[in-house]
Amino acid sequence: MQYSEDLLARQNADGGWSYRRGSSWTEPTCYALMALAANGAGDSAELRRAMDWLRRCQRPDGGLAPRESVQESTWLTALALLLPPGLEGIDRKKAESWTIEQTGRESGWVNRLRLWMLGADSDESFKFDGWAWYPGTAAWIGPTAISVLALEKLAKAQRGGDSASLKKRIDQGRGFLLARRCRDGGWNHGSTQALGYDSDSYPETTGLALLALHGVSGPEIKQGIERGYYHLARSHSNEAASWLRLGLGAHTAGERSRDSGLIRPDSPMHGSVMEIALAALADRAQSGPNPFLDV
Repeated sequence: MQYSEDLLARQNADGGWSYRRGSSWTEPTCYALMALAANGAGDSAELRRAMDWLRRCQRPDGGLAPRESVQESTWLTALALLLPPGLEGIDRKKAESWTIEQTGRESGWVNRLRLWMLGADSDESFKFDGWAWYPGTAAWIGPTAISVLALEKLAKAQRGGDSASLKKRIDQGRGFLLARRCRDGGWNHGSTQALGYDSDSYPETTGLALLALHGVSGPEIKQGIERGYYHLARSHSNEAASWLRLGLGAHTAGERSRDSGLIRPDSPMHGSVMEIALAALADRAQSGPNPFLDV
């Protein structure tokens, strides 16, 4: 499929990408850049314009905002760190420092004391530091998984240096992910229970969590993989299918044929920028290096 041509045709005049149409946002811009780089776009004028747009979204604290008009840095900083090092534009050192320093609100001693006083401090996930969508709020699966992947790439690139402290932070994030599994073995966006009921897992977050937990083994991972295949066989979302292919492929490279029966309702080429980019990244990971994992 001609992913690159379709993504480049959707690039906005300012250099960024929208989710479907309209103004540019950091998230689809990062995924479009990852997909283009993974498919050999290289050092093109279009990619340089996109990196210039991302640079304008970086704030003085080192983090990246969701778009140019927003001043607050968010989890998207970690997503930008997943871009190949050859794509220059943002200050990576400042972005790395910002990402490493972030923790979920539940990790703070004030919140832990409050939970203890309420008798609600038994949640295993409170023992681990995840990442939040916005600073000062609770940690969630999505930003934690992306941050783990970003820091892992950073640790591989360093090959020494401060990699021990990075590994400790990565292990904390993976511990958070394992502690937030749903009873069915997969993952939803954050809480394993809602209103006293066990929550069901979602396909997108199950695929993303499995991707961040690549290289981890055990009965929990085995159950997560089975739940991932369960979701994949029933998925009617191209975006969900791509995340599941990425996550499952990171654990079961020899079993890729199990996704061959998936029926996608629409071609990703007629979907959103996110759908096209993630389909391109999933295809690349299936035929060669995984852009999320390889330096």
